[in-house]
Amino acid sequence: MTPKQRLVERIRHDGPISIASFMHDCLLHPTLGYYTTRDPLGADGDFTTAPEISQMFGELLGLALAQSWIDQGRPTPFTLAELGPGRGTLMADLLRATHAVPGFHQAAQIALIEASPTLRAKQALALAGHAPEWLQEADRLPDRPLFIIANEFFDALPIRQFVRAGDCWQERRVGVSGDDLVFGLTEPTPNPALAYRIGDTQDGDLIETCPAASAIIDAVARRIASHGGAALIVDYGDWRSLGDTLQALRHHETTDVLASPGEADLTAHVDFEALATAAGAAGCAHSRLTTQGVFLERLGITTRARALAGTLQGAALEALIAAHRRLTHPDEMGNLFKTLALFPAESVPPPGFDR
Repeated sequence: MTPKQRLVERIRHDGPISIASFMHDCLLHPTLGYYTTRDPLGADGDFTTAPEISQMFGELLGLALAQSWIDQGRPTPFTLAELGPGRGTLMADLLRATHAVPGFHQAAQIALIEASPTLRAKQALALAGHAPEWLQEADRLPDRPLFIIANEFFDALPIRQFVRAGDCWQERRVGVSGDDLVFGLTEPTPNPALAYRIGDTQDGDLIETCPAASAIIDAVARRIASHGGAALIVDYGDWRSLGDTLQALRHHETTDVLASPGEADLTAHVDFEALATAAGAAGCAHSRLTTQGVFLERLGITTRARALAGTLQGAALEALIAAHRRLTHPDEMGNLFKTLALFPAESVPPPGFDR
């Protein structure tokens, strides 16, 4: 049975399902899920993330995290973690860049929050010699200082979609027509949790929520607020959700969200306001939202690129220049991707950020 056939059968039996339930099934089903059955990254996959574009990305984030550790008095031991580590490339670059930071590696206990067996195997190869611990959920992180990175993690979490109808909301759901999956809407009902969006939306406007993101931020922020640490979050999105941003990627091209469930990556833009609100509720401070391009420039990516360029020529040099542009230029990832830091209320923000 294909993932699509399984979903059609389930909906015929149980009725239409939420977008969140659809995404969870497509991405994380134990035997048919997109992330549980493949390595989705790189030229042979469906998308490429910043760490795969250039080593500079992981190096700079690693040094920013190490400086935050120093600013907070070099707590020992501490958890060095990543949410959704992909192939382990970012963590490997981070560890290489911070190797000369006195005491950092000795105090760090590496934890990777990863659900995919396929990607766990890739991470083990990339981080051979570092003995990481794998966790299924963020709420299993130890209660100690936490320095954590999340790059293109929150965009893949299941979302719910709601369409405004007067003072009520209709939830968008996935149903069945014949043998095909189709979108539909529930009847309008009041939704007190969305009352704050009445002032900035109109009838017919669609907004997205991500309950799973708030729960994960709560687990991370409570540890940072209580024990110290910092979180560096990089993803595409904006301060507040508005409009349908759900998309499917297959072979580096967008495709119909309902066409190939389990065979394509599903993502949605991150609502950074919701992340910041959840962090604040847990007693944690947050930075201003900063574009990826500005953030990386503040960390010195151009200086690092020039240093690397001195040893390169020909195609390798052209690739470096292209990578720098792709990560920082406003027309590429520079403005689309945003960055947010979480840190203890009494501490200074990590490098690259301001309050």
